Amino acid sequence: MASIFTKIINGEIPSYKIAEDENFIAFLDINPNAKGHTLVVPKREENKLFDLSEEEYNGLMSFSYRVAKAIGKTITCERVGMSVIGLEVPHVHVHLIPLNTMADIQFIEKVKLLNEDFVVLAESIASNFE
Repeated sequence: MASIFTKIINGEIPSYKIAEDENFIAFLDINPNAKGHTLVVPKREENKLFDLSEEEYNGLMSFSYRVAKAIGKTITCERVGMSVIGLEVPHVHVHLIPLNTMADIQFIEKVKLLNEDFVVLAESIASNFE
């Protein structure tokens, strides 16, 4: 059965897309820890990070780097943090989270955004993606 991320990649579920290439996609987390919380996902469905080939892993990190730079240019924050946990969805994904406090990375408190906020935010980050 396809993961929710595979359904997003296939266009079966809408998303607030930031960037995409032939191997990876980045989109806003709809239950964000902080404004700008973004998920970066390989298009090939794989459950565990270290089951990716070395080439795929390095590609994911390189793509994540570029997305993080765009987030940092868009969102005022102390830094953009990264977390790879992967227990909630059986499809490798990198969390890129704008951080101002340690609580921002703890997946406890969430930020509520309206649809319009997500749309504007996705467009703003995407405009800084290089």
